[in-house]
Amino acid sequence: MFETAGQSERVILVGVNEGGDEQEARESLEELGELVETAGGQPVGTLMQNREKIHPGTYIGKGKIEELKQAVSMLEATGIVCDDELSPAQLKNLEEELQTKIMDRTLIILEIFAQRALTKEGKIQVELAQLKYRSARLVGLRSSLSRLGGGIGTRGPGEKKLEIDRRLINDRIAVLRREVEDLQSHRKLAREKRNSNPIPVVAIVGYTNAGKSTLLNTLTDAGILAEDKLFATLDPTTRNYKLPGGQEILLTDTVGFIRKLPHHLIDAFRSTLEEAKYADMILHVVDSASDQLDAHMNIVYETLKELGIQDKPVITFFNKQDLISEENDRIYKDSKADYCIKGSIRERKGLNQLEEILEKIIQERNVYIEKILPYQEAGKIQLIRQYGQLLKEEYVETGIAIRANIPKELEGKI
Repeated sequence: MFETAGQSERVILVGVNEGGDEQEARESLEELGELVETAGGQPVGTLMQNREKIHPGTYIGKGKIEELKQAVSMLEATGIVCDDELSPAQLKNLEEELQTKIMDRTLIILEIFAQRALTKEGKIQVELAQLKYRSARLVGLRSSLSRLGGGIGTRGPGEKKLEIDRRLINDRIAVLRREVEDLQSHRKLAREKRNSNPIPVVAIVGYTNAGKSTLLNTLTDAGILAEDKLFATLDPTTRNYKLPGGQEILLTDTVGFIRKLPHHLIDAFRSTLEEAKYADMILHVVDSASDQLDAHMNIVYETLKELGIQDKPVITFFNKQDLISEENDRIYKDSKADYCIKGSIRERKGLNQLEEILEKIIQERNVYIEKILPYQEAGKIQLIRQYGQLLKEEYVETGIAIRANIPKELEGKI
């Protein structure tokens, strides 16, 4: 019996480098350790194998399995966490070989999402992702997790589903899909309502723990949980913000990206992630104090590409400059961004420059008008003030002479 309830799980991290950059594989394993700690576990050891390709039956080779057996005993580990998503066969075979709890990167990320989901939408999306993952692995998971009293991978909306058969799980998946579709419809209506009011939308994206929620809190007092943890927030938050020139914008925070983000989560959270797809511009927040910032930026752009989010103005904000030593002579640049800013959100450095760039992009998208409004149409000036920039207002005999920059969508109304 593998009883692990009520104690922090001691796990060994296992990774395979498929002939690529060994440093990158090591960094991925280190990140897995952070994920395990975020999920409530304790990494007690690591094992890395260099192979041409992952072993189709057991993930790692026979020699490493024997090495792992000894490590489990010596380190008193309660489980193994692999740095890739395991197939049902790999899961089952590894458990039979090692006689301990087997988990993978996807299960750990799902566990964190289960802990962090607060809204109805977030909980539904997490449960759907959990069930899709588990339904494909019922054979392997049934023998492994049915004996556990608790621990990583057994909490959250999916915990009772391990005792029911695949048919019931599939029925539940169908129900959740309908609920997600309903939520997508509501989100679409909300977007259409926003689009009818031509307020520019700025989507904040970035690798997990880069400072997205801190930025939204700093600018708008949104009150979102912002911690130095992976995936501190899941649910998207949209807030109004008025730029110094009077232009009103909407800032939308999105779920953080991560390397090897499970496809179950991308599918389940597609409606949430697609908030960025319908934004007017992308604000990419980067943790510039991270040794892996180039890899993190690539992962963000790959995920955006997978979601079909391209051809939008991109502002990259290199955050956490306050954590970088003065001796650091690195040049911070992003070839895929239209604008780059160095700063520290926590110390409010670079935010004035960010506001100036946002205003510049919006002005470039606006149209310039000169017009005399009849006095009976004076109410239109309020529209200009709210959605555009009123440059001049003069009362003349025939009406109100105005000069303004306004969104193209407003041109017909004005």
